[in-house]
Amino acid sequence: MTTRNAALGGIRVIDMSRVLAGPVGGQILGDLGADVIKVERPGVGDDGRVYGLAEVQGKDGMSLRQGGFFAAANRNKRSITLNHSRPEGQEILLRLVRTADVLIENYKVGDLKRFGLDYESLKAINPGLIYCSVTGFGQTGPMAARPGYDGLFQATGGMMAVTGIPDGQPGAGPLKAGPSLVDFITGHNTAIAVLAALQHRNRTGEGQHIDIALLDSSVAMLSHIMQDYLLNGVPPPRLGNGGNGGGPADLVHTKDGMLYLTAGGDEHWRRLTVLMGQPELYQDPRFDENYKRGKLNRLELMDIINEWSRGFTSEELQAMFDEVSIPAARYNELPEVWEDPQVQHRGLRVTTPHSWAATGSVDLIASPLANMSASPATIRRAPPLLGEHTAEVLGELGYDEARIDELQELKVI
Repeated sequence: MTTRNAALGGIRVIDMSRVLAGPVGGQILGDLGADVIKVERPGVGDDGRVYGLAEVQGKDGMSLRQGGFFAAANRNKRSITLNHSRPEGQEILLRLVRTADVLIENYKVGDLKRFGLDYESLKAINPGLIYCSVTGFGQTGPMAARPGYDGLFQATGGMMAVTGIPDGQPGAGPLKAGPSLVDFITGHNTAIAVLAALQHRNRTGEGQHIDIALLDSSVAMLSHIMQDYLLNGVPPPRLGNGGNGGGPADLVHTKDGMLYLTAGGDEHWRRLTVLMGQPELYQDPRFDENYKRGKLNRLELMDIINEWSRGFTSEELQAMFDEVSIPAARYNELPEVWEDPQVQHRGLRVTTPHSWAATGSVDLIASPLANMSASPATIRRAPPLLGEHTAEVLGELGYDEARIDELQELKVI
């Protein structure tokens, strides 16, 4: 499990976060080669271990407590169990902090200060420590004490306002995105901030406290849609499956499925009208401007396109679009994603050895950073069992076997 060529080889991260956003950030650092030590509650562990609709099946019916949430966000980590409310547990953490470069936590604001585990306390024993706090609403402000989960921020940050069926159509109304996108983006922002802080420390020698909030990420991820609002003060409509840029951009139906078509540029639109055998549509006053095609008369245009596209199979239509360089891609159900030849070529499904799994391995989703030429992200460890590495890590900190057994009897670990 060498990290010799890894970008973050030699960096140690203490991951005290739970569920998804913080763990995703820690996992990214682990993928890049950091030694990530996940600190969990004895007997309980990360709440995310039991979240999701499926779990890794263990040998001989053994419950591994590795649900989908946990498996998606905790590879390349070593798990230790630790009760940090006990003085003995605090002492272990302080020893660990002295060896660490980064600590990630997502406790409620002020919780860890009660145990002397806040940034100012730990900075005193490790001035170079990068301490990253991940919360729903941030460390300060009128809502700082509130707990927060992904769906709340899809609602409050504006994402749901621009996602869903347009007004005036059946089923109109806002919708939450299926995946926990705010958590996922917040996890990436966590990793980016830590990487920037490590670079700052390389130059100055000083660590710092990072305040990451799901709220901030939820607003920022609206990107160009929110920027449009800031520029013109007009809330954009929900567009269903319509694109947020030019038009036509939407799902088109075929004989045997669907494709997503984006022909938003004028030249792409011209090519599409020729391909459809209806070149007159290019100058049709209903569709001769991008705004008309993408917003004002979108439904009318999509009806015309769908009447034509239903005469072909998805494979035939994709080939036709490729021939004239019109951007399009097949709509895939989840099983079909893994049959996609480009997905297979990119190696996005990674079979990873797992000592405790019934099959001896677990399939994980590859890191998008796996194609760096000199220091690619890699998957070296399967998600850990609860406390799987407690004795190993405590041994590295100087605890002998007798003391480890004693701490276990005291329910500190």
